[in-house]
Amino acid sequence: MELIKTPKVENVRMLDRFCKTPSLGTLYLTATHLIFVDPDAKKETWILHMHIANTEKLPLTTTGSPLLIRTKTFLSVTFVIPKERDCHDIYITLQQLSQPSNVEELYCFTYTSPVEEMPKSLGWDFFNLQAEYERQGVPNEQWCLTKLNSDYDLCETYPKYLIVPASANITTLMGSSKFRSKGRLPVLSYLHHNKASISRCSQPLSGFSARCLEDEKMLNHVLRTNPNANYMFVVDTRPKINAMANRAAGKGYENEAFYENIKFQFLGVENIHVMRNSLTKVIETCEQKNPTMNSFLSGLESSGWLRHIKSILDTSWFIAQAVDDGINVVVHCSDGWDRTAQVCFLAALLLDPYYRTITGFQALIEKDWLAFGHKFSERCGHIQGDSREISPVFTQLLDCTWQLMQQFPLAFQFNEKFLLTLHDHVHSCQYGTFIGNSEKEKIELKLAQKTYSLWGYMANYLNEYENPLYDPADFSGVLVPILAPQKITFWRGMYCRFESGVHPREPQTDLLSATVNHTHSLDDHIKYLSKRISSMKSFIAKAVENKFNKLNDSRSRNAPTDNRYFYEKTKELEASDHDHPLKASPEARVDDLSPSKSGQNLSKDLDSVALDWKSLRNTNECICSSYFDQCSQKTHCRRCGNIFCMRCITKKTVLPGYLNQQNVSVCKPCYEILVNSTETSD
Repeated sequence: MELIKTPKVENVRMLDRFCKTPSLGTLYLTATHLIFVDPDAKKETWILHMHIANTEKLPLTTTGSPLLIRTKTFLSVTFVIPKERDCHDIYITLQQLSQPSNVEELYCFTYTSPVEEMPKSLGWDFFNLQAEYERQGVPNEQWCLTKLNSDYDLCETYPKYLIVPASANITTLMGSSKFRSKGRLPVLSYLHHNKASISRCSQPLSGFSARCLEDEKMLNHVLRTNPNANYMFVVDTRPKINAMANRAAGKGYENEAFYENIKFQFLGVENIHVMRNSLTKVIETCEQKNPTMNSFLSGLESSGWLRHIKSILDTSWFIAQAVDDGINVVVHCSDGWDRTAQVCFLAALLLDPYYRTITGFQALIEKDWLAFGHKFSERCGHIQGDSREISPVFTQLLDCTWQLMQQFPLAFQFNEKFLLTLHDHVHSCQYGTFIGNSEKEKIELKLAQKTYSLWGYMANYLNEYENPLYDPADFSGVLVPILAPQKITFWRGMYCRFESGVHPREPQTDLLSATVNHTHSLDDHIKYLSKRISSMKSFIAKAVENKFNKLNDSRSRNAPTDNRYFYEKTKELEASDHDHPLKASPEARVDDLSPSKSGQNLSKDLDSVALDWKSLRNTNECICSSYFDQCSQKTHCRRCGNIFCMRCITKKTVLPGYLNQQNVSVCKPCYEILVNSTETSD
């Protein structure tokens, strides 16, 4: 807070290139967010400091000093601040708050979840690397687990436990590690059911003529893990000219003369610097003030972005095809943590339907990106550092996944919102999941003890990320993508998501998801009502039978009946009334056993579920007056059926009108009604 010299500025104009009239409001600067409030339009714009990519002071105008802010979520906004001094103070403060000087100053170390039921530990134990390998059938006769890296001495950017060929000895492993850049020796990434595998490593330190017998043996051991093939591929994801240039630095690529029964392939994915410049051109294209068809298409073409996306998918499909054909593949780029992570991930996504589920996709991220080390801190610019290290590597992965989702809309359990949430929180630093560059760093930072997990947060909102069209039965095998140029499309929902007027009023997936959720809600309520009706029918039938038996019994006695007989019969009827559908629990007060009270309880159960849900189309703002735009996340309250923003629907509880007694989202007013109702009944 001591960095904030100007916490509030009034009469600030926010410029929107799609709107002729600028918004006028108040700009607030907090410890975590920059907030612009337009009271007339009932609109708030929140910008997380960690999402800010860069700020730029534009030349002074007659109305004030413009401040241009670009975010890592592709929002571009200009604030015209009346006084130049205030503008300068905010500019300096945002530069300091958007890029802390060290990791422990990141947002995740001070963030507190608004969801009371979410402890910090939730999500940190959802995934286990050894359990994921066991799911693949490893260890086995060909592959074994080694603890040679248990103290991260072999390779500090690899996980503690590695899966390596069972026939490779310690000398071979250590020798290969020393011959590979950053010590990243070939280890198992994915084992297919046909015994073909994907292994990953970094480039060899071969220079122009160096060789290493241990590394040659290591690749031979990897080859022999697959008894169904007598050769394997080594895929170098770089353009060959780049790999040749690295020889001058003592690195490079494998010499074919030294490695037997191996086919080498260069597949031309460009480096981080080319990708960074490409995305910059995409952003410039999307920020054109008066774009024409020609200027937009030529800008997109000159960026080369879609060409790069296609090259990553081409490489991934080559690997997946080889593995599906029963051939082992070893993959590397330069250091083995950028392009290697991308293509190993996507190849596994194409091969294994488990990874196309929400849990599986998260497990694959944990394995190929978190456990095997990706430089998130540098690539995402989490802290102050060399700007040349920033690159949209993970953004490209999500883009490639989205391309596959467009071709196979029924094959993925998750939707576009799931990918956008991942992208935003990789950069937000709100959760500790993507903080640090390796498993070792995460342990040293004690992230599991000090921060919340993104997986724990997402577990509370799984229904928001589910694809309503998901049909795993029809896509249980390998996905075969069509990678023709015309099939690679621009992801408007990512790069232009904040542009008003270019999106549908309600995304199709949102409408489908709301319909599916409403249907499930009604189905569960119907099951509850059916059970209550069956219970009541059973009770009525038993009561009629008892009365009939009593009548027959009394008729069979010609002698006058005495009071003792009726007393005993009444006791029998009361004893048989234990399964009354409206009867309160044994712990209930005597007052609650009256028919009126039982009827009231049933009425509360029926009223606890909304039969009609408000249409997304007719909702422009939340009850808190927050305006809904195309980026707003809208959620229905299961009790009242109204639509709320995420700040107004943080509560979850069990509704008595559901048969499946699970926590569901409810608004704050309904939550208070339910809590008060429970306390009153108690």
